[in-house]
Amino acid sequence: MPSPGRNVFPLVPKYRVTGLPLGGAPSLRRGHGSDVAGSRPYVRGDPISTIDWRATARLSTARGRDEFVVRERYAEEAPRVVVLCDRRPSMRLYAPPFPWLSKIAAVSSVVELIVASAQARNAAVGYLDYAACRERGGQPYWLAPTGRSVLAQIEARWLEADEYDAPDDGIARGLDFLARFRSALSSGTFVFLISDFLGAAIPASVLLTAAARRWEVVPIVVQDPTWEQSFPLLDSVVIPLVEPGGYDVLELRFSRKEARARRRENERRRDELLSGFIALGLDPVLIGTSDPPAIDRAFIEWADSRRTLRPHR
Repeated sequence: MPSPGRNVFPLVPKYRVTGLPLGGAPSLRRGHGSDVAGSRPYVRGDPISTIDWRATARLSTARGRDEFVVRERYAEEAPRVVVLCDRRPSMRLYAPPFPWLSKIAAVSSVVELIVASAQARNAAVGYLDYAACRERGGQPYWLAPTGRSVLAQIEARWLEADEYDAPDDGIARGLDFLARFRSALSSGTFVFLISDFLGAAIPASVLLTAAARRWEVVPIVVQDPTWEQSFPLLDSVVIPLVEPGGYDVLELRFSRKEARARRRENERRRDELLSGFIALGLDPVLIGTSDPPAIDRAFIEWADSRRTLRPHR
């Protein structure tokens, strides 16, 4: 069931088979669905709603007697959903009492929404991260897609392994790791990549390979709007800085000119990141808040955009 107060979003596939409902994926077995599998003669017990009246009229006219035709359809099955979460040191910024974006809180809210939205579509959810992977010989934590208590299992994972020491290429490694489960993560699987993508560039070839598997890869870009997406225009002020995961404080003085240059650079970096994803055929979601209603709106707008711009096949 969706979390109380969350406005779930539809899982809109990039490429939609005509007639397939939002959040559904075609099955090879017959059942109640929207995609036509074929036609056959009517037999006693078939629902009247399955009769193809046009085909029935044509066949009856050709044969000179009543010949009813019914349409068989593919059953509809919910897609799988996988959350691949970046757990590098920069993803634990900026914890209270700092007034800026808490990425930990933002990621928690994003994951809660994704799980609720998937469960609203009866979709099983899996989870993957590389925190404390050195203790497992470089292997990630992997929760295979499940529909039961998945959010509680993810939150338990966060409590058990609260380190933010994942490697810089954790997202790329994760996509390679998921390739082992191609039979379970079939075409139409949604793979949500949650990261700030700062200093963690993913080779285009890795993303294209994932897309070639017909996975719905969705980058979720979590960046502080003040210090990462942009930069404040300051007048010669000293700012204490510390490296993610470090303890040594470095004091830097920024002139207004330097602050303006840093703002241009950060905004250019943000825009190039998003446009790079779009150029690869991906639809990123930019998150700069941990406020649940604002995050809900961002994902609903993402779904609306995909529904509007999606090419049909």
